[in-house]
Amino acid sequence: MPGVPLRSGGPAARIAVIPGDGIGPEVTPQAVKVLKAVAAPAKLAIEFVEFDWSADKYLREGVSLPPGAVEMLRDEFDAILFGALGDPRVPSNQHAADILLGLRFKLDLYVNARPVELLHHRLTPLRDRTEKDIRLMVFRENTEGLYVGVGGFFKKGTPDEIAVQEDVNSRKGVERIIRYAFEYARKNGLKRVCMSDKSNAMTFAHDLWQRVFRQVRQEYADVDSRHLYIDALAMEIVRDPSQFDVIVTCNLFGDIISDLGAQLAGGLGLAPSGNIHPGKTSLFEPVHGSAPNIAGKGIANPLGSVLTSAMMLEFLGWKTETAALRAAVRAALRESCVTPDLGGNKRTAEVGDWLAAKSVEALTV
Repeated sequence: MPGVPLRSGGPAARIAVIPGDGIGPEVTPQAVKVLKAVAAPAKLAIEFVEFDWSADKYLREGVSLPPGAVEMLRDEFDAILFGALGDPRVPSNQHAADILLGLRFKLDLYVNARPVELLHHRLTPLRDRTEKDIRLMVFRENTEGLYVGVGGFFKKGTPDEIAVQEDVNSRKGVERIIRYAFEYARKNGLKRVCMSDKSNAMTFAHDLWQRVFRQVRQEYADVDSRHLYIDALAMEIVRDPSQFDVIVTCNLFGDIISDLGAQLAGGLGLAPSGNIHPGKTSLFEPVHGSAPNIAGKGIANPLGSVLTSAMMLEFLGWKTETAALRAAVRAALRESCVTPDLGGNKRTAEVGDWLAAKSVEALTV
């Protein structure tokens, strides 16, 4: 994954930490703990700066994303480590939309990278599938599509109400995410890229995806590329996930298909993601959400947050430490040092401590 030039000389980075809501403040400190553990023996200088942008702050002060926050993150930090947003006390989820979608759009984080990797065979609901069968990357266009908020209501609240939601697709936006997918495949020695749309029904927006895909694929003759409609892709990824290396699609379909892939690999509790603009400050977040029903109980699964931290380290160019974090997570699953959602009996902090020690051990192997 293309990285960002670090702002200081030598191996150093400034990381903005936004724990957020629910289980975010429980799992994020575990990820920071593991990062500090691997940074010490490798002599990596990582500075963590925490920001309390949560539902509590929003309810207390009416502030979601403070003025100047985007520019500060863009200019002063190498990456952003995110926890989770969402609180039942804010039923509109306004603060979550302002912060997360605001950062995606205002920092132009056009790549949503969602790795789908089975880390232990017992975790998949698919029969007779092993780790070698489920390993792919989903790239979701992250700044356009149906999520841009273009639309409105007519006669809202009446029997004649009409709701309109516009699907926005630009040639620039479509081309850069498709090209990113091909570049990722080429750089990582992957041979297959699948573009998915619904151009047989969305004959304007996804005709653009078709035309751009046909054009860009000609530049990557070394990569086997094909197209599947999104409904066919959903069926095929369940039938035989081993046929996919890289999938690229639009914002809405990428949101859905990456969650399907996460479930095949063990669930959202193990799903990391990156919101990336190559060469610029990017944001990394676990996919599991704020899970308010278990918040404060000390049983939240920190593995997704640690795997997210590994993605962040890879983005920053620290491959050895990335491998150590991933090896520690695999070991935790193998040795059942996990929280109850994965069949274990450990508490959140216990798993974090274990992963920190195991990550350091993995560095010396």
